[in-house]
Amino acid sequence: MIFQEFWFVLSCLPWVLPLNEYSSFLKASPRSVQVNTGPEVDVWEILQNAPASEYEKIAFQYGITDLRGMLKRLKKMKKEEKKSAAFLKKLEPAYQVEKGHKIKLAIEVANPDAEVKWLKNGQEIHPSGRYIFESIGNKRLLTINHCSLADDAAYTCVIGDEKCFTELFVKEPPVLILHNLEDQMVMKGERVEFECEVSEEGSPVKWEKDGVELTRDEAFKYRFKKDGRKHVLIINEATKEDCGHYKVKTNGGESTAELLVQEKQLEVYQSIADLTVKAKEEAVFKCEVSDENVKGIWYKNGVEVKPDARTHITHIGRIHKLAIDDVKPEDEGDYTFVPEGYAFNLSAKLNFLEVKIDFVPRQDPPKIHMDCVGHIAESTIVVVAGNKLRLDVPITGDPAPTVVWTKSEKVITNADGRIHVESTKGHCIFTIEGAERQDEGTYSVIVRNPAGEDTADITVKVVDVPDPPQAPKILSVGEDSCVVTWEPPLFDGGQPVLGYVLERKKKKSYRWMRLNYDLFKELTYEAKRMIEGVEYEMRVYAVNTIGMSGHSPASQPFVPIAPTSEPTGLSVDDISDTTISLKWRAPERMGSAPFDGYGVEYCKEGTDEWVPAFEGLIDRNSVIIRDLPTGEKMQFRVRAYNLAGPSEPATLAQAVTIQEIMQRPKIWVPRNLRQTLVKKVGETINIVIPFQGKPRPKVTWTKDGEPLDPKKVSIRNSDTDSILFIRTSDHKDTGGYEVNVQIENVEDKANVTIQIVDLPGPPQNLKIQDVWGFNVALEWKPPKNNGNCDITGYTIQKADKKTMEWFNVYEHYRRTNCVVSDLIMGNDYVFRVYAANMVGLSPEPCFSKDSAYIQKTGIVYKPPVYKEHNFSEAPKFTHPLVNRSVIAGYNATLSCSVRGIPKPKVIWYKNKVDISNEAKYRMFSKQGVLTLEIRKPCPFDGGVYTCKAINDSGEDIVECKLEVRSQVTKEDMKK
Repeated sequence: MIFQEFWFVLSCLPWVLPLNEYSSFLKASPRSVQVNTGPEVDVWEILQNAPASEYEKIAFQYGITDLRGMLKRLKKMKKEEKKSAAFLKKLEPAYQVEKGHKIKLAIEVANPDAEVKWLKNGQEIHPSGRYIFESIGNKRLLTINHCSLADDAAYTCVIGDEKCFTELFVKEPPVLILHNLEDQMVMKGERVEFECEVSEEGSPVKWEKDGVELTRDEAFKYRFKKDGRKHVLIINEATKEDCGHYKVKTNGGESTAELLVQEKQLEVYQSIADLTVKAKEEAVFKCEVSDENVKGIWYKNGVEVKPDARTHITHIGRIHKLAIDDVKPEDEGDYTFVPEGYAFNLSAKLNFLEVKIDFVPRQDPPKIHMDCVGHIAESTIVVVAGNKLRLDVPITGDPAPTVVWTKSEKVITNADGRIHVESTKGHCIFTIEGAERQDEGTYSVIVRNPAGEDTADITVKVVDVPDPPQAPKILSVGEDSCVVTWEPPLFDGGQPVLGYVLERKKKKSYRWMRLNYDLFKELTYEAKRMIEGVEYEMRVYAVNTIGMSGHSPASQPFVPIAPTSEPTGLSVDDISDTTISLKWRAPERMGSAPFDGYGVEYCKEGTDEWVPAFEGLIDRNSVIIRDLPTGEKMQFRVRAYNLAGPSEPATLAQAVTIQEIMQRPKIWVPRNLRQTLVKKVGETINIVIPFQGKPRPKVTWTKDGEPLDPKKVSIRNSDTDSILFIRTSDHKDTGGYEVNVQIENVEDKANVTIQIVDLPGPPQNLKIQDVWGFNVALEWKPPKNNGNCDITGYTIQKADKKTMEWFNVYEHYRRTNCVVSDLIMGNDYVFRVYAANMVGLSPEPCFSKDSAYIQKTGIVYKPPVYKEHNFSEAPKFTHPLVNRSVIAGYNATLSCSVRGIPKPKVIWYKNKVDISNEAKYRMFSKQGVLTLEIRKPCPFDGGVYTCKAINDSGEDIVECKLEVRSQVTKEDMKK
């Protein structure tokens, strides 16, 4: 398999490639692939960082196929290439393209007239509809249209004797799952088929059961079928061990379905019933079971019944019948039907009714005989809705009485549609075709003759399957389960509800799966074995002795989700007489449902009454709980909530006493305040000094041992810090400030030094000390006002009295005297000096009172004498001629390059004979590049070609060999 090859190659990679070559291979390989429709990912970086056990999984996920061939080809690529004379720009080490797209391979040549050949796996490529050659200036391009897997190969570009190589990798698009797997529920021994459809015909898939890959084992338990884009997993005979979640994977997606295997259970749709028959009549016992393939045996009083002339046993589909013709008294007894392979039976009794004939005198009053009517209570007949009800009531009387049937004092006639009445000798018959619920009631039969009348009441009860329950409701959900509840049906069908049957399905599926085969008698059920994150629906059936109702409406869709894990790191951050500050970290496992927040609770030690600290949930990871009883020991806990409910609580290890803890006062001076704080005049001063201490300490400030002026300085204190604020600072605010933090007799102190600085004043007494030649000596004194900081230097400027334009002579000059040089003779100069400190230059300069005049002198300028440089250079070839082999009949060129000053004269020779004036040859010279063009050479034009360059300084010669091959005709190729 491809994945096994991938595993073998990568696990052996340190022996296949040296470590440095493996690194080069990763850098030269295609760096990214497209996964489905998502962003590009760096596959090689993933491979470098992943353990070896994950290689197979990564290969399958990102669609890496022919990795072995790719490794072999990339191993052959050169790490470093020598500088090429034919190529200005070579092919990239590797290219990547998606299947069906086009790709361009580009190079740049040094000679625009150079001929280029393209090879694929060593075979020359010729222009066609798929391969397009382009030449744009120095660029040469090969375009491959509609790339297929056959284009995944090594490509070579050839110019003369030089070559450059590249690898083209054709990447197949990710395979998507178009038709998902469906949940299956089968009986033990049945065949199971999981089917899916993928987007690419013939693409490989991987099948898993509960996270374990399925293969064709020795017992051939699993069979894998592939038909075009369809993939089928077949289990011939399902067993209980086959229950679980089955998953199909491609490199572009996955689909999961569940298989449930149930033991065979035979359901009885219709049981046999007791019979009471007369002599010569037919007795028929009938039952219906759920499996039409099940056979059975009939017994009478424990003895198997064998078919004979009067006894007939039939089995048609799910219906089993025992029919006895011409019933005799000895046929009375207990009859039992036993299904083969099942440990239960169906029993009924056959009663033989003897009809005694007594002498009845003439004018016998009518009599209704009700003792032979099947009933469960006195004069009550029960019929299943939809079945036929036939009441055959024996009557006597002489003369034959008339019969009238009534219901609610309304006479029933044959015109009533489904209800029919008829009278025969000795019987009156009442029939209801397809009994319905409205047929329930008390029916009266009245018989009359001249001798009198008789009346009997018969109560008919129509029973049916229950009405469907209302839509069930989902009470809660878990990681793989849910709790569902429902109400009993509004009408139970006239019989008590024996239990319920539940079904579930995935929201996007059409297949409902039964959750229970034994009737569930409660109204709340916990459904399990669901997949977290998948949307489900539930529905319910009600069952009574008559049968199963229709299904209820589906519940609202729901998604099984798990609550989060408990919050971590719960601890006490701070505590006072009435408050406590708690903090914690988020749960390690958040689950698939959106996070709703945290619930914080507390209770007194020794009680179980947890009180919410806040109304509703909070989304912070720290809280302050207020108004707690002072001195009480309290316990606290935090729970995380999502749609699945609360997590397990995170509880403090022990109870906490609500009281202030004495803490020694301590000042924490910030690092920037441990040195002198320098501010400019007019700036705002805002100093924050953090401290600790409980209870809240008393804070005082002083400056140079004196209290602060509240009109000038503002002080603001809190529980954890003190702030000194001066809106507009001046020189008077310079000094040492001391802060004192005190709790009872314990205190801590800290000092802060503030320096307010300003621009300096101008320097003093600038004088011109001396003037000589082109130089002037200046001297001055420091300024009286240094701006409350050291003078860092001076700026000296000069100005010609004619223009009075000032120019800097020195900047950041440290001394108080200097010499100004390079002045222009004949000009009169004045000078000024600025003082500078850390704030900047003084606003005003100090001017020189006098000026300095630079006298003219009789100096004559003598220009220097330079020796003229000789630029002449003997000819020298910088690029030699190269031996060539060309085909006869096609123009050929020989090129070289030369330099020399003055420009050398160039002479071309063939076999040492000057060819400068021959028409067959053309010579070109451009920017030192010399080209000899041979027009349509023949084999006689082969030989040694020489190029000679000559100037006054010398000469130089290069030569090469030219071979002219004859053309190969089609006839030669055939030979």
